[in-house]
Amino acid sequence: MCASRPLLALALPLLLGACALFQPSHNPHVPYPAKSVDLSRYSGLWYEFARYDSSFEHDCVAATAEYAPISATRIRVINTCHKGTPSGRMERVRGQAIIVPHSGNARLRVSFFGPFFIGNYWVLDHADDYSWSIVGEPTGGYLWVLTRTPHPKAAERQALIARVAALGYNTRYLVFPAQ
Repeated sequence: MCASRPLLALALPLLLGACALFQPSHNPHVPYPAKSVDLSRYSGLWYEFARYDSSFEHDCVAATAEYAPISATRIRVINTCHKGTPSGRMERVRGQAIIVPHSGNARLRVSFFGPFFIGNYWVLDHADDYSWSIVGEPTGGYLWVLTRTPHPKAAERQALIARVAALGYNTRYLVFPAQ
């Protein structure tokens, strides 16, 4: 088990380092990010619409990620989730992401617990209006689908699942946590 402490359970879309070795790949051919990311537009609150399940998110629902620029190359990250139900105990973890040079701001390296837990965070695709984002990392074992609203409309949900499949991910492994 990668994470048994409550704080590790919050690492949501960004704590990938140590766990990546043990997560099976559901996409053996992870694509590079499709387009550049405007960090000012990407900043703000995101809701977790879907994800590949992982040990550090076990029992996490009503998960959110909030991003804010610290500098031209660093982003503050705050991930929250509730245990069991949307009204369950809230847990929060704070971290920082560093932009990988020459990546169009679409590839980042993230740390929640100092230099010991650093993971890749790739914005594989996003809506032109930044209403949704699909996030993964190079092993293909982790995937998150983030939206700006906690309950996207049915047409948007179907389109996001289709886009995940088009990126080469097996959608039968998607988990849709309660918001």
